[in-house]
Amino acid sequence: MIIIDLTAFRCPLPLVKVKLALKQLNPGQKLRVLLSDPGSKQDVPRFLKKVGYHHQTFKHDECILALEITK
Repeated sequence: MIIIDLTAFRCPLPLVKVKLALKQLNPGQKLRVLLSDPGSKQDVPRFLKKVGYHHQTFKHDECILALEITK
């Protein structure tokens, strides 16, 4: 599993980095993403749903959103 901490970045950079990371994954591999920017916490899950990636939320509070994405 690859883990990327994007909590230091603001929208739209986290979404761009998630897209780039997903392109490098092989089918079946997992990516864990940590987000803190309010816009990114909405945009990334919306993008994943739109393109059909399976994802699971591990933590969601006012500070952090942690997602595990399966390609």
